[in-house]
Amino acid sequence: MDSITHTLFGLTLYGTVDKKNLDKNRKRAYLVTAVGASLIPDIDVLSRFWDTEGMYQMWHRGITHSIFLTPLWALFFSLICLLLFKVKDIKLFFIGWLAVIIHTTSDLFNAWGTGFLEPFSSIRMTFGTVPIVDFVIWIIIGLAFIFSKKKKSKSPLYFRMAWMFIILHFMVQTIQGVFIYSQYDEKYDQVALSAGFIPWTYSVITKNEEQVKIFSDSLFQKKREQYVLHSSEDANLDMLFDKRPEAKTLYDWAPFVVLVDDDDRIGLYDPRFYRNGQSFLFEYIEKNN
Repeated sequence: MDSITHTLFGLTLYGTVDKKNLDKNRKRAYLVTAVGASLIPDIDVLSRFWDTEGMYQMWHRGITHSIFLTPLWALFFSLICLLLFKVKDIKLFFIGWLAVIIHTTSDLFNAWGTGFLEPFSSIRMTFGTVPIVDFVIWIIIGLAFIFSKKKKSKSPLYFRMAWMFIILHFMVQTIQGVFIYSQYDEKYDQVALSAGFIPWTYSVITKNEEQVKIFSDSLFQKKREQYVLHSSEDANLDMLFDKRPEAKTLYDWAPFVVLVDDDDRIGLYDPRFYRNGQSFLFEYIEKNN
């Protein structure tokens, strides 16, 4: 998910806490833990500053998003609260742990995926059933916020209900996505799924040998072929990988790629992010250089 959604997740988690009997420092500790732990896995963006080998694509949403690291992040915020607010509360650890688990687990449902099982497995896990920016989630949280302002005594209840609706939304999106994926799985060598911004719509990316097709599909409309792409599977990628190490990282990271080898350039891109004639994940070199 995007940073705004993760921040909203943290605020919603904080909203579930009954704060009637909490002093100012405890409230601050709970807020910092809920929001901070909801964002901390994305600290890997800082790796851009020391990435000299084109590994950022693999590092982002990598080890920091591992399920095995989640209790350590929770412990980190427990220590932060002890140092800053002089608050020692086991509940803070569990709030922080839950916040990090929500972050790493929700990211699994995006097309980008995570290194959920690192360091024991380098597989990038992704379901592709929920978009990175999901406005349905924003609306659910927004409604909970509005109701909580109207009746503050029931504020924790409204935010807990919001979590129930968010979980239901993820379930409905994923059940539909899995069903649609199954319609293509036996017909193509490789299949990937990417949820659209409109609820219950999906892009299905398929590959058979040198041909890549991208379909728009939904349970409530006929599938529509959007793009037919050619992949130059016989292209020699040694020079590309040597001069553009980011290309090798993308090649290893993506479920599959489209290879480009024409008169001007050689490169590869991830077709899951192909829009309006190009993919924003495209690594290439000019042949004239």
